[in-house]
Amino acid sequence: MKIISLNTWGGRVGQGVVDFVAARKDDVDIFCFQEIFNGGRDEQSEIDENIKEKQYDLYSKLQVALPNHDGYFQASLGNWYGLAIFVKKNLQVKSEVTRFVHGEPYFVPTDDLGHHSRIIQDLTLEFRHKELHIINFHGLWNGRGKTDSDERIKQSREIVNYLNTIEGDVILSGDFNLLPDTQSIKIVEDFGLRNLITEYGIASTRTSFYTKPDKFADYIFISPEVAVKSFSILPDEVSDHAALELVID
Repeated sequence: MKIISLNTWGGRVGQGVVDFVAARKDDVDIFCFQEIFNGGRDEQSEIDENIKEKQYDLYSKLQVALPNHDGYFQASLGNWYGLAIFVKKNLQVKSEVTRFVHGEPYFVPTDDLGHHSRIIQDLTLEFRHKELHIINFHGLWNGRGKTDSDERIKQSREIVNYLNTIEGDVILSGDFNLLPDTQSIKIVEDFGLRNLITEYGIASTRTSFYTKPDKFADYIFISPEVAVKSFSILPDEVSDHAALELVID
């Protein structure tokens, strides 16, 4: 099974995200996307000037690009912006669960939209005669870098609290907005998940579109029982985040 995780924010560079996905529609079983718009143009009178109008229908464009996948969208801001997972139709999805791990449900900030609530999106699949949880996440942004804060530590604890309620193997992927040496990341590691970014010695999860320091944001964590065939950071530059590719056996 091949899984790709990608924060699409750099989709503002144009058609690149959709083309990237369409080229891999036959090869990739599961796509986990962060920062997905599914409408919302009319709900926002003022928004980051870098967001181009074409992004408001990114989810529907991805649906067209992935005709052999089923799409699952969950909002963390209003009902039009959040996370999406696309799963090949030949895989059995048993359930979908969403949990808020920061902020109030569907809270829309009056100051900076980046301060919106945060969720985890969990799809449970049947794989190798076991339950496999594909958990998608986009972590708190606070405008003060990728270091610990009380809210980020609480957010990680909320994720672990949820993991304690489920059975089966876990693949937890997404943009955590955190450096590898933070307490917030350690909380997830201490739960018992393997951090593939540190395990594989990844030096950066950013592309050349990202010009700030601290070249880490994106992670994949897995249960120890998950058999990894390969893990890599893809060279394609379709976002200011690199795409993470995991192949499991």
